[in-house]
Amino acid sequence: MSKETLTLPITGMSCVNCAASIERTVTKLEGVDEVQVNFAAEQARVSYDPEKIRSREILLKIRDLGFNVPMSRKEFPVTGMSCANCAASIERTLNKKVEGVVLATVNFASERLAVEYVPSIVSLDGIVAEVRKIGFDLVLAEEGKEEDAEEIARHLEIRDQTRKFIVGAAFALPLFLISMSRDFGLIGSWSHAPWVNWFFLFLASPVQFYTGMDYYIGAYKALKNKSANMDVLIALGSSVAYFYSLALLLVPGGHGHVYFETSAIIITLIKFGKLLEARTKGKTGSAIKKLMGLQPKTATVIEGGLEKKSPLPWLRWTISS
Repeated sequence: MSKETLTLPITGMSCVNCAASIERTVTKLEGVDEVQVNFAAEQARVSYDPEKIRSREILLKIRDLGFNVPMSRKEFPVTGMSCANCAASIERTLNKKVEGVVLATVNFASERLAVEYVPSIVSLDGIVAEVRKIGFDLVLAEEGKEEDAEEIARHLEIRDQTRKFIVGAAFALPLFLISMSRDFGLIGSWSHAPWVNWFFLFLASPVQFYTGMDYYIGAYKALKNKSANMDVLIALGSSVAYFYSLALLLVPGGHGHVYFETSAIIITLIKFGKLLEARTKGKTGSAIKKLMGLQPKTATVIEGGLEKKSPLPWLRWTISS
């Protein structure tokens, strides 16, 4: 049975009885072996079994008692998500597997992660590493330059999606036109020659393994983490059509209709949708930033019959107090 020791800073204690209350209550949790609270240093030392209880449950129990564990809260733009299940996968990983994370929420529509964590338990680099391990990425930036970093990341994503869509369309469109024309008897008998199917393979392969590579990578990482997302469906559906058609070409005496155009069109159309989605989110983010820039920085305050300019944060504090 493995044991771990957790050292937590605690605020809000007013007497030694507060420390005793924390020790008494936390010790009752299943999986907790020993709790020592130092009132003078405002620290708690907890020995527990990570297989039976997570640090998050200990932190929440201390909060329920009316005390507080100092935490940090960060927001990051997230790239690489393809569906709502991707967002759920990130939340599940951080909330259930990363010690020190109290709460992680992902907004798929705005592609942002908000995470509340205890710096003494887990570092920011550790959180980023866990997210990248399951196939997604967080946009990091220097303090005060988060918006610039996000804009650059969105621009790179749009450029990547555009390039892959253009390649996919360049190969999938002639493949689709020739294949459909042959099926409807719009072109000559030459289209039924064996070499035509090999030509279809030549056209479909760049679409399958260049334009569609993102879906294979996303599907692999999702399945590796015992999850499933839209990438799994796309990779599975397009691969069945592609490799079934390839088998008909490679098996001696194989006959039947090939479906290279099906896999190519599936990938290209979905890539087009991803391109539109990336551009829309980029424009929406820019519009929100412009609206925020229109917010006035100062206000005119009348005190004792005199007018003076005051920053809005000061004004909000004055009104609330």
